[in-house]
Amino acid sequence: MSWELLVAAILLALLAGFWHSSRAARELANRVAMDTCANAQVQMLDGTVSIHRLKLVRHSDAPLAWRRTYVFDYTEDGFSRHHGFVVLTGDSIDTVGLGPKPV
Repeated sequence: MSWELLVAAILLALLAGFWHSSRAARELANRVAMDTCANAQVQMLDGTVSIHRLKLVRHSDAPLAWRRTYVFDYTEDGFSRHHGFVVLTGDSIDTVGLGPKPV
C-alpha cells in the first residue's frame, strides 16, 4: 500500500468522524434549544439551530475539543423575533441563553 493511499484513508476517516460528531452536536443543540423555549414559554422559530462559530479549544475532559456555538430565533408574541444560543464543547452543554427582553 502506498503512503498516499494510507494518508487519504486516514483523512477520510477523520472527516467522517468530524461529520458524525457535528451531526450529533447539532441534534443535541436542537433538543436543548427546543426545551429552553418550552420552559420559557416562547415559540422557537424555524424549528432548528444553525452553526454560528466553530473553534478548537482545550477542554478538561480531553486535550482538544470542538466548541460549537449554535444560534436560533424565537418569539414571545408571534411578531417580534429574538435570538437565542447554545454553546457546546465536545458533547457537553456549556451555555444556553435567550436574548434580552425588549424594554
